[in-house]
Amino acid sequence: MRIPSPRSPLVHALGYGLAVLLAPVLLAGCSPADPHAAGPAAPGASGSAAATPSAMSSSAAAPPAASPAITSAAPSARGRTSAAPAPTPTPDPPGSTAPAPPPAASAPGGTTSIVYRAASAGRTVALTFDDGPSQYTGQILDLLAQYGAHATFCQIGPQASARPAAVKRVLAEGHRLCDHTVHHPQPMHTLSHERQAYEIAAAKEMIGEAGGPGTEVAWFRAPGGDFSAENRLIAVQHGMRPLGWSVDTRDWSRPGVASIVAAVQHGLRPGGVVLMHDGGGDRSQTVAALRQLLPWLTTHGYTFDFPAT
Repeated sequence: MRIPSPRSPLVHALGYGLAVLLAPVLLAGCSPADPHAAGPAAPGASGSAAATPSAMSSSAAAPPAASPAITSAAPSARGRTSAAPAPTPTPDPPGSTAPAPPPAASAPGGTTSIVYRAASAGRTVALTFDDGPSQYTGQILDLLAQYGAHATFCQIGPQASARPAAVKRVLAEGHRLCDHTVHHPQPMHTLSHERQAYEIAAAKEMIGEAGGPGTEVAWFRAPGGDFSAENRLIAVQHGMRPLGWSVDTRDWSRPGVASIVAAVQHGLRPGGVVLMHDGGGDRSQTVAALRQLLPWLTTHGYTFDFPAT
């Protein structure tokens, strides 16, 4: 057989055909793996058609890289964000909520726990009267004196300042005093720390001035019983223990004398603290109910005591 010469037309034709067949394979092997490395796609071109299988699997596991347009815009946007000044804190307006300190089991001056019982054990009762003094305080003191009963009067600061003689009589007859704020705010816990501190400290000062030198105010009662860790701690820091109750007569709503009497007779247990009112409105029902309750209490063996301190 005759072997074709390297320069023959047949060799040239075979070489050309082989080059045509191998060109796509060689070009595919030389193309970049990252579609972004080749530059922006031509108009109308599909990015997914140029992606290799490995590139598609990696894009499913991680967020895609930012496009050139987003990358070029990012520095100026970040520059504006970092240059913006931080907001200036503004003080709480009056009546706004202030963060409460963590609850404390004790504080300088005593415990912050709320008192719900009389100081002594046994068949005792601690009578308490809120919102005075008022024109009804004298009538209540007269009834208490008839039965040798003692009570605790939780007074409003300005009320005490307006009736210093009543405050002095409370003390002279062996009763005790409790701080019931300046303005009787409700709900108290929503006030700023400074406002709550004022309500408690200023009321104690007013009551003390009305009572005269040596006046002691041993307890603090939050209006409506709205105690919080914050106002309890403030009270203890001013030498007072938070005072609650175990029997609520709801006499402030004037439900009727029979209802007030029944609340005590059905709800009282030995060592209980009874809540009534000598101020804040018409307290004629309270006076009438007390006229029935005092003999009932003594008949049932109750003695009168003050709340625990």
